[in-house]
Amino acid sequence: MSLQEIQEIKKPPWLKVKFPSDKNFFRVSNTLKKKGLHTICQSAKCPNISECWSQKTATFLILGDVCTRSCRFCAVKKGVPSLLFADEPARVAEAASLLGLSYVVVTSVTRDDLPDGGASFFAQTIKALKERIPEVKVEVLIPDFKGNEKALETVVRAQPDILNHNLETTRSIYPHINRPPEHYERSLKVLEKATKMGAPTKSGLMVGLGEKEEKIIASFADLRSVSCDLLTIGQYLQPTKMNAPVRKFYSPEEFEQLKEIALDLGFRDVESGPLVRSSYRAHTMYNSFKMRDA
Repeated sequence: MSLQEIQEIKKPPWLKVKFPSDKNFFRVSNTLKKKGLHTICQSAKCPNISECWSQKTATFLILGDVCTRSCRFCAVKKGVPSLLFADEPARVAEAASLLGLSYVVVTSVTRDDLPDGGASFFAQTIKALKERIPEVKVEVLIPDFKGNEKALETVVRAQPDILNHNLETTRSIYPHINRPPEHYERSLKVLEKATKMGAPTKSGLMVGLGEKEEKIIASFADLRSVSCDLLTIGQYLQPTKMNAPVRKFYSPEEFEQLKEIALDLGFRDVESGPLVRSSYRAHTMYNSFKMRDA
């Protein structure tokens, strides 16, 4: 497929999203601004921001909003990251309390400049949330910490209810998104080690970058081989002209087929759809997981 042909691919109608109008959307937005907090919803240009914020859910982005890596699929700013703010975990907890959240997702930019990759901040944020909102459930979406097992252990010891780490795409696509192929294995190791440490695990894949169906299924199998419990599958959307192009838009029916294949491979629950992202309906997946675990 030529570059011109790729550029001519137009978004199908099922990818249209509603303009935000619900009062809760603006309440979430104002609370985040007042507390000086970032969300991945904004930084990654998530298409579900209107739906999620209207339902008073948001995925907090800690450790600043500048990433030290340059993955070609991602809209998050890249470059020299900002200084850390010691009160950030407390501010996240306060915002979650003000918004009346019972399920909180916390993620971060990748901070390869920090000795522990920011693991201690994840742990502090989990602790702050559970102290401020005793009944809260916390899901963390972590980077790979460059494979640092002690950093991973720091997060797991804080007892997140779900530990999420995205595989992102198939092994063969890694070079096309500016990721070394060995990082694919590193990510699988993160999930494997987290599971062995006792954390319920979750991962996510995006499709539409030129991968073949058999490679998607192979990635499902790779995730199950490390006992990953939960899976999200969503359509890759090119956030800017500088990012990798979309090579295919999958139909809702194709997403449903992928979901059935993944469930047949043994995942406890799967969210699959054009607009699905890592934390989409995260609380619903958690509840489903706990019901099946009972």
